[in-house]
Amino acid sequence: MENLETAAPQEIFTAAQTSKAWPFEEARKLVKRFPGGKRDAVGELVPVLFETGYGPSGLPHIGTFQEVLRTTFVRRAYETLTGGHPTRLIAFSDDMDGLRKVPDNVPNKQVLSEKLGHPLTRIPDPFGKFESFAHHNNAMLREFLDRFGFEYEFVSASDRYNSGQFDDALKNVLRRFDAIMEIMLPTLREERRRTYSPVLPISEKTGEVLQVPVQVVDAESGLVRFEDQGEVVVQSVLGGKSKLQWKVDWAMRWTALGVDYEMCGKDLTDSVTQSARITQVLGGKRPEGLIYELFLDENGEKISKSKGNGLTIEQWLEYGSEESLGFYLYREPKSAKSLHGGVIPRAVDEYWQFRERLVSQPVEQQLGNPVWHLLRTNGYHGGAGETLPVTYGLLLNLVGVLGAKATREQVWSYLGNYVANADPAAHPALDTLVTCALAFNRDFVAPTLQRRKPEPNEAAALAALDAELAATDETASAEDLQTLVYEIGKDPHYGIGALRDWFKALYETLLGSAQGPRMGSFIALYGVANTRRLIAEALEGVELPSE
Repeated sequence: MENLETAAPQEIFTAAQTSKAWPFEEARKLVKRFPGGKRDAVGELVPVLFETGYGPSGLPHIGTFQEVLRTTFVRRAYETLTGGHPTRLIAFSDDMDGLRKVPDNVPNKQVLSEKLGHPLTRIPDPFGKFESFAHHNNAMLREFLDRFGFEYEFVSASDRYNSGQFDDALKNVLRRFDAIMEIMLPTLREERRRTYSPVLPISEKTGEVLQVPVQVVDAESGLVRFEDQGEVVVQSVLGGKSKLQWKVDWAMRWTALGVDYEMCGKDLTDSVTQSARITQVLGGKRPEGLIYELFLDENGEKISKSKGNGLTIEQWLEYGSEESLGFYLYREPKSAKSLHGGVIPRAVDEYWQFRERLVSQPVEQQLGNPVWHLLRTNGYHGGAGETLPVTYGLLLNLVGVLGAKATREQVWSYLGNYVANADPAAHPALDTLVTCALAFNRDFVAPTLQRRKPEPNEAAALAALDAELAATDETASAEDLQTLVYEIGKDPHYGIGALRDWFKALYETLLGSAQGPRMGSFIALYGVANTRRLIAEALEGVELPSE
């Protein structure tokens, strides 16, 4: 892991005790829960257990990523606060669930539609690669988490149910059956109350997870009575012959595994309340946790897997860097976040701004810097010791001017005007962003660019800018070029008004966009001669006002 910080471990430990960064605030809940650390019956330190949950009825997505990443932020913060107390992270797959509907993004849908209601690990894999649909998605999840270097332990619900490892916990649910019903029934509609049971037996006739009323026959033996296709059946719930309703399942899992921390989305707020009460009935203690806000699409609507709105991980990484995604997910977890292509460029540039600040910040500020937390998750780096010599926004402006057919080699030829040692091998993070900028421009920018003709006074100012550039050397610095542009905009002779109007005119007439870069930096990157050609194109057919 790259180390950009300047503080010593003891300084970091001391500063962490009062840091207001949200991972430390969350971690303090665990410090309060376990004064002196989590310890076993003989007083030995044991790991604090963090958990994230995943429902493998569909492929892993950005919500899965953010939950594991944010939980890891808190995990590392706890380790820092305690001077290195042990921790574990479980990625739990709820793969014993019955399949409720067929996802849109899978082949051979008929294979799944014939098995609706069956546990996910007992349904054939429509991709034809694994022993079940859940095994396919679990493998995707593990590959997904491994790709980002997360340190975790994978736990399958089916493995725990089928092996009998949850049997004692299931017997405990049967013992507390009536108390759990008292918690759950008032939360349900009348129709649902008539069929509700904390325990869902799996039919030995059809293999389906049954939603039927259940009577406890013998809690210690795990026997229950229910009706299956008109026949009254007495059946064990142990050894994989049942699963729990999910709110009860969540509580059972917290208790059986000893989970100390788990976060979830705002849509599960009521579920947390009910599962916490059930945990107490089962003799456990609800974990600490953060309830985070949900993602919204560009129209302000909730992101939905079934709708397909928002962005996938793959889409983000096509248009931006891995580090920028981590940075975006770090910020304000209790505020709703838009998740669409338009947020990526700013996230990329803000990541690098915070990264460059890190080395010069005092330790107290380092601990509030998102990059400090990212560097402690799984080794986010972006190039050892590297800085980004060109902002992503400026890179997008360059690619936008070059056009939708621009190539990586072409972009790098222009970067030679601005970047010392302009070799992709010397600037791997920048090279990654060149590829991202080409894709972003192709899909988001190029279809919207439209240069307008300048107004007469704007045309006069552009002509003056061209004359100044004609007398300027190609090696002029970005600062000198910015000053030149600035002075023309301030000149009352052109009647442009505020400087922001001048820069807006430059963006709209030269770049085809309402927003743009620092013009001095753009001219230095694109080249004086090339910028003059842009001005000539803008002025073509425009009659300049007479003096």
